[in-house]
Amino acid sequence: MGFRSWRSCIFIAVFLILSSTLCEAKLSPTFYDQTCPRALSTIRKAVRRAVSHERRMAASLIRLHFHDCFVQGCDASILLDNSSTIQSEKNAPNNLNSVRGYEVIDNIKSKVESMCPGVVSCADIVAVAARDSSVAVSGPTWIVKLGRRDSTTSGLSQAAANLPGFSDCLDKLITLFRSKGLNARDMVALSVLIQLAKQDA
Repeated sequence: MGFRSWRSCIFIAVFLILSSTLCEAKLSPTFYDQTCPRALSTIRKAVRRAVSHERRMAASLIRLHFHDCFVQGCDASILLDNSSTIQSEKNAPNNLNSVRGYEVIDNIKSKVESMCPGVVSCADIVAVAARDSSVAVSGPTWIVKLGRRDSTTSGLSQAAANLPGFSDCLDKLITLFRSKGLNARDMVALSVLIQLAKQDA
């Protein structure tokens, strides 16, 4: 597949996943312009540094965002660790020892918190990092609407039931994607995106 086709796959897959995720909050690409004006440039620099160190991290951060959005919406619930009240989505079969990039998000959150404590949500950081990962490997860019709120609950059972599995049959995969407002073409585009970004390492 040529470079232009790869760029198209990235745009189609990520844009559709983002746009198909319902959110009741009023989102805006300028949400942090007044409260944390350096947030986006800080995220961008940190992502570039991480991808420069390990190019495959671009695919990992996009996949992390996808696995977050596919469960309870784009709410950063995938970042929550186990506690007395939380069963972490990190332990879902299709996340455990598979999804990566948590340390990159933690690093970005630390940098942003040092500038603007309690302002920028982890959910927005994950979403912006996915976009910036695409750009870092010469993929397309898109506008990320901001203002998401972080979840305080985890969806381990939902993650186990709803995330696509490596051994799932085609019909099940299509059904899972359809339940999120996506079709078979979107499913293939996302799969190609992740594989090509890995191969680009």
